[in-house]
Amino acid sequence: MDDLEIKPGVVIPGYELWFTACRSGGPGGQHANKTSSAVTLHWVPANNGSFGDDLKGRVLRKLSSQLTNDGELQVTAQDERSQHRNRDIARERLAEIVRAAMKRKKRRIRTRPSRAAKRRRVENKRQRGQLKEKRKNPNPNDY
Repeated sequence: MDDLEIKPGVVIPGYELWFTACRSGGPGGQHANKTSSAVTLHWVPANNGSFGDDLKGRVLRKLSSQLTNDGELQVTAQDERSQHRNRDIARERLAEIVRAAMKRKKRRIRTRPSRAAKRRRVENKRQRGQLKEKRKNPNPNDY
């Protein structure tokens, strides 16, 4: 099987991937009943030798909820009537999943409000308080 290129320089070797085929559900008439056109692509990320340790760790962490008990990632495709086309679709889906898992989360940079923003906030609160103060009924003892 051909190697699967995730992005330039990052490749899953073809010998780490294997397919299983089964009968597809849904429409298709007699064709769907007789042929095994649905495809499941299997890959064990922990056994990958081409990723670096940090990249492999990040991918395993992010994909941990999608792995089976054996640590296997399974991608199923049954969109087309052709098994060959479903294989291509499954490979594309696996590449997308791994690309998404490889992305690093951006660190949040903490910010503080500026002095002018603090002053505007306090001034707005003061004006709001004065407005509410004017709504009160006058106190007869004040006269």
